[in-house]
Amino acid sequence: MSEDARLIANHRVHVVPAVLALANPSWQRDVWLDPSAFESLDHVFHTLFDDFCDAGEPERFLGISLRTEEEVALMRELGIALNAAAAQAPNDTDEEYLQSPSWPKVVAVAGRLAQVLVANDLKELAALHEST
Repeated sequence: MSEDARLIANHRVHVVPAVLALANPSWQRDVWLDPSAFESLDHVFHTLFDDFCDAGEPERFLGISLRTEEEVALMRELGIALNAAAAQAPNDTDEEYLQSPSWPKVVAVAGRLAQVLVANDLKELAALHEST
């Protein structure tokens, strides 16, 4: 495996689950609203804006955590939707985010992005399998 492939795999192992979490409202309620659960929406924000991508300006993550221009465009759209929800959550609680008028847009965009991310990862996996 090349260093570039290893880098993108190391980033995507964090980015893809974060996007999948945003696309699943029942999981969000079951996990993020459970005070005994480790994961929270804050973890997702750090993953997508600070640690493994920048959903506000995702272009520089093309080839690092994002594979295609389509992924970049959808991540930018997701960043806009998340920032809109943040503006509607004055106390920055997970409950406020999930109840914000912008949250259905977050879920919808995350769902589209999740489909693209997973499809692109499966294409990459198939290509790796064919090359061996």
